[in-house]
Amino acid sequence: MKKEKAKMQARWNKQNMGPRIGNGKQMSPRGPIREVINNHVVDYPTPSNLSYYWGFGSLSGLMLVVQIVTGIFLAMHYTPHVTRAFSSVEHIMRDVNYGWLLRYLHANGASFFFIMVYRHMMRGLYYGSYVTPRGYLWISGVLLFFLMMGTGFIGYVLPFGQMSLWGATVITNLASALPRVGPSLVEWLWGGFSVDNATLNRFFSLHFTRPFIIAALACVHLVLLHSENVGSGNPLGVDGRDRVPFYPYFYVKDRLGFVGRMRVFSFFVFFEPNRLGHPDNYIMANPMVTPPHIVPEWYFRIFYAILRSIPHKLRGVVAMMAAIFRRMALPFLNTSEVRSTGFRPIYRQRFWLFVATCIILGWIGGKVVEYPYIQVGQRASVYYFAFLLRFVPRVGRRESSLMRVKVDGGK
Repeated sequence: MKKEKAKMQARWNKQNMGPRIGNGKQMSPRGPIREVINNHVVDYPTPSNLSYYWGFGSLSGLMLVVQIVTGIFLAMHYTPHVTRAFSSVEHIMRDVNYGWLLRYLHANGASFFFIMVYRHMMRGLYYGSYVTPRGYLWISGVLLFFLMMGTGFIGYVLPFGQMSLWGATVITNLASALPRVGPSLVEWLWGGFSVDNATLNRFFSLHFTRPFIIAALACVHLVLLHSENVGSGNPLGVDGRDRVPFYPYFYVKDRLGFVGRMRVFSFFVFFEPNRLGHPDNYIMANPMVTPPHIVPEWYFRIFYAILRSIPHKLRGVVAMMAAIFRRMALPFLNTSEVRSTGFRPIYRQRFWLFVATCIILGWIGGKVVEYPYIQVGQRASVYYFAFLLRFVPRVGRRESSLMRVKVDGGK
């Protein structure tokens, strides 16, 4: 009996008498790296009522890893030169062992990365992930999205097909709308007087390095989420104490999401690898032939439609940038006392109209600039900004006043 007590006492001393860190907490004998992994992955407390919608963040991280790994191997064979870029991509597809797989994983991975992020952002809008104390978390997510947009655009230029060349020419020319510095800024972006070797070299360097910046900011985003005063939200929108460890409870849901999404992703990679791309980008870039209709990738079309909806060039550029950065204002515009949209019927209607508006804008962005697409895009753009700037604060105040009336009437 005494030996058992001595063993228990020795075990307790080993666990609780270790060195202390600055805030008085005990330093784990497992080491700092294992302690960080344990705190953020294994023992991280998650609400017990989390649904599968909370798995899109981790799925986005998975797609980011796929993009970085495949991008490193593709960079070993790519040549950033106007006369060799297109042929180097064909060399990867035809001559490099499993190069076709790397290319299709990277190209379709970009689309699936944006699918996961869009779903993640819509879930955040629906369940009020921008509400205090998660304001800085939401802002960091918008910054991540902006970096993704820029990285995706410069990556789309690198194959140097017809759509890559003319898409780069059109989008970079938008900087010329800025007064005084515009034309000089365009020449600085190009590295000359047109999209040429200097442009491809700059875009290739940026496209290779920016995913690592995105990964670093994603780690900051994760740390902000796992901080003590934030934590994960839940469908009810109530920060209760009914929490369970991430592993093994929510890990099972994440793993099921991984399996399901990878099956869909694999289907596109092996059976429909070119479904999400534009056929004109499989034609070598020719600066003497303009495509009949310049269309960006599908994940840019929402903001491209907003750009085209305004006839003034500078105002269109400002509106396109505002469509991204205006989302940062949501933590400051929110006036609702209830976080989850499940208990907000008025906001729920506005939210689904906003989702439908985004789908319409994505459809308009791939159409020719003519009647009636211009008019439809203008009306959809008006509702897009009205939802972010007007409906969020006004609907919150209205729902709060109705809630007080019901409570007072019940008394």
